[in-house]
Amino acid sequence: SDSSLEVHNCSSARSRVTMAPPSTFNVNVGILGHVDSGKTSLARALSTMLSTASLDKHPQSAERGITLDLGFSGFTVPTPDDLKASLKSDFLQFTLVDCPGHASLIRTIIGGAQIIDLMMLVVDVTKGIQTQTAECLVVGEILTQHMVVVLNKVDMLPEATRAEKIEKMKKRLALTLHGTKFSGCDMVAVSARPGGAVSMEPTDDISKAIGMDTLVTKLLERVPRVPRCLDGPFLFAVDHCFSIKGQGTVLTGTVLQGSVEVNQTVEVAHLKVEKKVKSMQMFHKSVPRAQKGDRLGICVTQLDAKLIERGLLAEPRSVPTIDGAIAAVDKIRFFKGAVKSKARFHVTIGHTTVMASVVFFGIPLDDAAGPVPQISIEERVKGFSFDRQYAYTPELHAP
Repeated sequence: SDSSLEVHNCSSARSRVTMAPPSTFNVNVGILGHVDSGKTSLARALSTMLSTASLDKHPQSAERGITLDLGFSGFTVPTPDDLKASLKSDFLQFTLVDCPGHASLIRTIIGGAQIIDLMMLVVDVTKGIQTQTAECLVVGEILTQHMVVVLNKVDMLPEATRAEKIEKMKKRLALTLHGTKFSGCDMVAVSARPGGAVSMEPTDDISKAIGMDTLVTKLLERVPRVPRCLDGPFLFAVDHCFSIKGQGTVLTGTVLQGSVEVNQTVEVAHLKVEKKVKSMQMFHKSVPRAQKGDRLGICVTQLDAKLIERGLLAEPRSVPTIDGAIAAVDKIRFFKGAVKSKARFHVTIGHTTVMASVVFFGIPLDDAAGPVPQISIEERVKGFSFDRQYAYTPELHAP
């Protein structure tokens, strides 16, 4: 068998803890891939901490045998010495965002991908790139800079030819990724659940999982080397909401910007209702404060949980309600259809999707010396000015 594969055991660097230690830097890792590639089994094999929404707890997920909603779980490892000084933390907490793989749930996938720091693209090693694998790759190109490819189900390959088949698949995937931003990214061969998942029920028997320690090592290499910028007003993406009798309403999600503390006043953006933060928890552990990047449950009182399933919590009056916006956009190069001005499109921000009519405009050709230079969306946003003239563009073309 491949010498790079090892059997996961209890001596792993991922000590089995039930809650995040006090000095912790959180990293959100999206798990994306084609339906039935083993994403949830991978999350189960890695996780030592489970949230209220993890491992397909949605009733229909168990019934249908596929992931239907975002799932959140995690594990904690000691911070490597080369990161301790810059991140100022003793432990790294990896929050795993298990995204659905079915094509009809692409908006849920996009909502999950917008909160991640890095991405694991899970590929069934016996099948290679499939339809939703490619779609998830497109989403990843838009929303993250870092990716690790996980070749799952290697136990399904004959042991005598396993190493050879894995190398062939790595070469095929390398060719596919060559024209993307992820060219040359790490690929790790694993088997999250040797023998296959006979049911969706959680199990403690993950000792046979193959390749987990190598995968964790590759994730550690992709952790941001600089602390997060905490500038800007508090902004929190809510992905689940439920009530607890005698406590209040709990909104779970990810801090997108700024920080939040107990007793701070926050606003439910779409309701324009202000509430005081009663308490907060990270994976069932009470915390007084949270910051950008943290996975969190926020408890408030006197809020009907039925009024908010997904949305935004924010610093009061920091998120306006709008009926129009100017945005820097690119056409996805894999999309072959026409993207014309005055057409109607679904626009998704966080977990909210609305219909909108779009009109495209750009720098007049007369103002550009020669061909229009290709500049990033970030540079276009910074360079936009209401004092400058822009030309109407009847159709958006790929860069």
